[in-house]
Amino acid sequence: MPKMKSHRGAAKRFRVTKSGKVKTNKPYKSHILTKKDAKRKRGLRKAGYVAPTVEKKIKDMILG
Repeated sequence: MPKMKSHRGAAKRFRVTKSGKVKTNKPYKSHILTKKDAKRKRGLRKAGYVAPTVEKKIKDMILG
């Protein structure tokens, strides 16, 4: 049987931390930034964590 391949799209978007959580960038930071206030955009800079309900699916995609 051939090797399992990781989902390349998911591998570029998510990272697994040492504790096993899945880290990702927050959405809504790419365009239409004029109507978003500075406080909101500043909060979007920080990385976020994926919900525990989808963590397993993402780990399966990343780790193959």
